[in-house]
Amino acid sequence: MALSELILKKINKIFAPNTWVEMQFRTYDIVLKTDEQGNAIQMFIGKMKEDGMIKGERYSRKIVKDKEGKVIKQHWDRKGKTH
Repeated sequence: MALSELILKKINKIFAPNTWVEMQFRTYDIVLKTDEQGNAIQMFIGKMKEDGMIKGERYSRKIVKDKEGKVIKQHWDRKGKTH
């Protein structure tokens, strides 16, 4: 599943630092893990099971910053299926 611009717009925001964030996008359940600055760095997207785990896809975000901390480039990599 390729990430659409609408999903990217929703998940590329700043959230609470070092937390897990749950949200919904259309028919998908999304769980994000954030870093110390509040950037989403890991995403699980699919359907949430009763035990709270997501059955679907896992993505990891790569962020490259300059010396001042400004984002130079970023992208999401698909890491495979989750159970």
